[in-house]
Amino acid sequence: MNKELYIGVMSGTSLDGVDTALVEIEDGKIHLLESHDHPIPASLKQRLLDICIGQATNLVEIGEIDHLLGKLYAEAVNALLEKANCTKESIAAIGNHGQTVFHKPSGNAPFTMQLGDANIIATLTGIDTIADFRRKDMALGGQGAPLVPAFHQSIFESKQSSVVVLNIGGISNISVLRPNQKVIGYDTGPGNMLMDAWCLRHTDQAFDKDAIFAMQGEVNGPLLDELMQEPYLTLQAPKSTGRELFNLPCSMPFWPSMMPQSKTCNTPFANIQR
Repeated sequence: MNKELYIGVMSGTSLDGVDTALVEIEDGKIHLLESHDHPIPASLKQRLLDICIGQATNLVEIGEIDHLLGKLYAEAVNALLEKANCTKESIAAIGNHGQTVFHKPSGNAPFTMQLGDANIIATLTGIDTIADFRRKDMALGGQGAPLVPAFHQSIFESKQSSVVVLNIGGISNISVLRPNQKVIGYDTGPGNMLMDAWCLRHTDQAFDKDAIFAMQGEVNGPLLDELMQEPYLTLQAPKSTGRELFNLPCSMPFWPSMMPQSKTCNTPFANIQR
């Protein structure tokens, strides 16, 4: 039997932390051995958010964030190794996605940009680091996103029946696995990203734990209808999106005028959840 240990590093569009996982891969099967959630400093998170929603930036800012994220990811990996009582010599490789700061899969010059210098990660951990997962797919004419359908295929695919997996992260995506057919995967729209942003703005909490605020609100039909007019939601697959489209300033400029119609800020929140 061929057993190897790998570390995966991910900080998604929700920016709620750096998730690391120590896994054993044996004959194509994945076993989770340990995990660690590493906090993102508030100042770095804000700099990332500013870039993601299209605020003006410069090469110095991008370069500094790339460096700082590389160091942060390395810290997260080393913390995971310590937690798991595992040596760097036992790890075959690190897979690091990086932090997506902009994703533009259409137009004459499509591109996707992830920050988090893999060279710094490899240097500070002493472990070979693999990165830049999306751009080859885009070079071949793909969307570069989502990536998770390939993982879903490896663990959920059935030869007898169809399987549909809905992954609700910052952006939600869906994987459709049908026997003897190609995998279909695409971003359906916003997941917890808008809910987290609304929660932070109006409650000063990072997320709506146990859906307490959303459950106190009432779904507003006209507001929900307005939300559902977003053109992306009716686009045919393949398609992908990100924070550059779905963020409070860009996608919901009409909310302030509708707030007086709401009994509390929980009513718009209930609509985001819906």
